[in-house]
Amino acid sequence: MIRFSANLSMLFLEVPELERPAAARRAGFDAVEVQFPYGHEAGLWRDALQAAGVDLALCNVPAGDLMTGGQGLAGVPGREAAFREAVAQAVKVARVLRPRNINVLAGCPGPEHERERCLDTLAGNLAHAAQVLGDLGIGVVTEAVNTVDRPRYLIDTTQAALDVIDRAGHPNLRIQYDLYHMQIMEGDLIRSLRTHCARIGHIQFADTPGRHEPGTGEIHFANVFAALDELPYDGFVGAEYVPSGRTEDTLAWMEGRRR
Repeated sequence: MIRFSANLSMLFLEVPELERPAAARRAGFDAVEVQFPYGHEAGLWRDALQAAGVDLALCNVPAGDLMTGGQGLAGVPGREAAFREAVAQAVKVARVLRPRNINVLAGCPGPEHERERCLDTLAGNLAHAAQVLGDLGIGVVTEAVNTVDRPRYLIDTTQAALDVIDRAGHPNLRIQYDLYHMQIMEGDLIRSLRTHCARIGHIQFADTPGRHEPGTGEIHFANVFAALDELPYDGFVGAEYVPSGRTEDTLAWMEGRRR
């Protein structure tokens, strides 16, 4: 059966951040994700996770100015030193929180940067993160992101994500497969999941259009989840959507699937 995680940067916003692990557990999740768990001391997050009895499935390496409309770090030539500092920050948190995977966001390099150089930069940075975090037993993933929401995002298809991982050439790298982004960019989700299952380290989802909970858009989640049940995928499947109402009122998709 699928193991679901709740993205606490998007779900359960009705309560303060450190109370969200407990809210997720009460709702039936046994794991959570936090996009950037750097606003509180790692020990406070650890205590909240342990008290709730949930695991941390995923967090991100700090992404510089990406979340405020900038280019980011990982795929931007000239920002390699800043990326290594971000990885060092992630390592400090990871030693305490022990996430299963950490995601590297490629970023949105500006037109002044030649694409091949950006891909080489990203590959080198991914290899560095994979080595450093692999020494802690933590996997590293990177995801393709749709260019409707994120114009100029460096890797925007499943194949592009796989190609840059191949370019990096480190065994501790897999893709984060986001159903929302890939439905927008390429569709054919079930075939893609079946084809690339062995190279997927984490999965996230939201419906489209709107990026709300399953059942609000065009993705047939019953079929997708049934396909995932049949695959030899042992990672978490993260609910990373914008609730259309109170989070607790948007969980009908979990009925019959709570562990």
